[in-house]
Amino acid sequence: VDLVESGGGSVQAGSSLRLSCAASGSTESNYCMGWFRQAPGKEREGVATIDNEGTTIYTDSVKGRFIISQDKAKNTAYPKTLYLQMNALKPEDSATYYCAAGPSFACGGSPGDMDYWGTGTLVTISS
Repeated sequence: VDLVESGGGSVQAGSSLRLSCAASGSTESNYCMGWFRQAPGKEREGVATIDNEGTTIYTDSVKGRFIISQDKAKNTAYPKTLYLQMNALKPEDSATYYCAAGPSFACGGSPGDMDYWGTGTLVTISS
């Protein structure tokens, strides 16, 4: 599975950004896809995940501000594009954001449960 992120950038606190992840190469009908982030000197953490049934899970710090969604290709179960709409951004949201994919049981789990990763897109929020 190939995952390519886009949409990162530098914005001020309170602004919005939308990240996109183009996915290709999988025919799985049961899956988990998600967004993870890693700030300098910190461990990679889960931000939001979505599975093949559309069930979403968010980390507490982004609940009510971020929305994960998926755009499925015609006649396929696997999403074509994964999105992360990020609103009311805070400086502590600054990190490299990664798109990841794995089996459906990986949703809500640790980064180690995901099988495929993009190369990341940098998000910087200034106060």
